[in-house]
Amino acid sequence: MGGLTYFILGWLIYGIVLNAFMQNNFNQCAARPEDAMIWWAMIVASLVLAHFLTLVLKWTNAKGILNGLKTGGLFGLLFGISVDLSNYSMSTTFNNLSAVIADVFAWVIIQAPVGMVIVLTWGKAD
Repeated sequence: MGGLTYFILGWLIYGIVLNAFMQNNFNQCAARPEDAMIWWAMIVASLVLAHFLTLVLKWTNAKGILNGLKTGGLFGLLFGISVDLSNYSMSTTFNNLSAVIADVFAWVIIQAPVGMVIVLTWGKAD
């Protein structure tokens, strides 16, 4: 369930809400057009990241909505900072530091509810 939530929120945040911002602040030379995206790879990436967050939630003994939101949000913040600053330092993915900051916030906004969904649904049948 976490992988599906991650995939849907990623599409909503990046594909719709931040689309215009990304067009202006991210290097479009590195981006595939939507009709050329490799969807299986995006789906696997969503599932793997949800599994990683599930491990973190288990290790922290997260229980309930608030724990899922806080742990997921913190995971998103730390993971987003790490990935985005690495990309900013070694590539031209981001045109400016504002794009890095916006992307880190997007990580938090996506990961917090994913953490909540994982905590509320683990151990339950789909």
